[in-house]
Amino acid sequence: MSSNPSLRDLYNPPSSAWAFVPPPPPAQHNVTAPPTSATPPNTYQWSTRPAPNSIFDLSPSLDLSEPSSINVSILFRSLVASALLQYTSTAIAMPLEVGKLLLQVQWVPREGPVSGEQVEETEEEEVLSDTNDDDSYFADPNVGIPAKYPAPQLVDDKGYIIRTSVLEEGTRPEYVIPVGSADGTWGMIKRLASFRGEGWLSLWKGLLTSCVHDVIFTNVQPVVDNILHSIFFSSSPGLYRPPLLLPVASHVITGFLLSPLDLVRTRLIAQSAMQRHRTYTGPLNAFSQILAHEGGLKGIYLHPHLLIPTLLDNTLRPLMHVMMPSLVAPRLGFGQHVAADTYPIAWGIAEFVGGCIGLLITLPVETVRRRLQVQTRGTAKPLRTCVETRPVPYNGVVDALWHIATEERSDMPIKTRRSRPKKSEKEKETHEGEEVVHEDGDDEGESWLKNTGIGQLYRGLGMRVGASVIVFLLTALSGGEEADAGWAEL
Repeated sequence: MSSNPSLRDLYNPPSSAWAFVPPPPPAQHNVTAPPTSATPPNTYQWSTRPAPNSIFDLSPSLDLSEPSSINVSILFRSLVASALLQYTSTAIAMPLEVGKLLLQVQWVPREGPVSGEQVEETEEEEVLSDTNDDDSYFADPNVGIPAKYPAPQLVDDKGYIIRTSVLEEGTRPEYVIPVGSADGTWGMIKRLASFRGEGWLSLWKGLLTSCVHDVIFTNVQPVVDNILHSIFFSSSPGLYRPPLLLPVASHVITGFLLSPLDLVRTRLIAQSAMQRHRTYTGPLNAFSQILAHEGGLKGIYLHPHLLIPTLLDNTLRPLMHVMMPSLVAPRLGFGQHVAADTYPIAWGIAEFVGGCIGLLITLPVETVRRRLQVQTRGTAKPLRTCVETRPVPYNGVVDALWHIATEERSDMPIKTRRSRPKKSEKEKETHEGEEVVHEDGDDEGESWLKNTGIGQLYRGLGMRVGASVIVFLLTALSGGEEADAGWAEL
């Protein structure tokens, strides 16, 4: 028998069971370990190690194994950063919005020649040298000589001069920007910044109200849209959901709820910035005065001069945004099945063209809405605006459209007419065969814009088209990934 013991009896086959058992604690002196039961086969015991944090440790406080808790400091910093970003973006576009709104509310009447101090004085010796006849010595010097000084102006019972023309400099209020000095949004921005009673800070009038309005609209409109979808997407067979009704209805409801903010913003921008002529000191003061003098909440929401333009404006804009691209795309040769996800460039072109066509419909309604918002009602005093406004209030949407088109002019900027000294008989005989020129320096063919106010309904059209071009270029360069990110408009 061999002296070496055999190891055959000591071999045990390995178990096929998997076990995840935490390592036993280190042994301590004078401590007896409790007996452990055998681990049953095919059982899994997970480790008590805490779960790892989020990917790349972006949120160290996040623990998936326990109920999540809100980090107040991170939430506060996120809200502050979002508010600053929204405020900054609104402040960048605010000068363009101010210039456009002032052009929309400005009243440019169709008037005749200007009298008074704009008439050029005639030198006396030019008149006396008209003729060398002996009869001139016996002629009355006051006959045939134009007046060197302007004719006396009309006054009222209290002795104040009656203003007969908005082009008169002597009777124009000190807080009103001269009519006809700006022909576009950029021209109004420069005129407002250089005007004595306004300045550069006036380009950001109503900034806080605009920022609050945009933030609330951006967050409330999707909520209203989701509520409408939850109602009309029910399984009841009797409910019908048209494809365009829900997004348009959500914009109309949200715009109606936020119409007081839009009213306050319009009046803060239109009012004079001079301290002694300013009506409202801020948005809260404006809101309280409107509630106190113009019929309360019922007057703000349900007055016909405010309700009808609000519903029209908030209905036409989303409707044009939804309908026009699909109507324009087939006529541009893109086919019937063009969509933002399949053909982003073609869809962007259709959106741009459709948006420009839609502006021809929405801008007149927006202009009428702004002019009706500037008008005060009830016992409120008339608003002292920094631009000329119509002295007689409009009676509604149709009345405003009619009077703007028929009593105003669109040839901007207006060139003031100046009288010329009378010519002598010899000069008249010399220039009998020459072409006749009007007193204001224009030829016989005057612009047709002088006799119509249709151009007044489309103030700010160039700025809107430029903004649409920028949005189209940004969408094309980004690959169309955010083609439907929002309906932001300047």
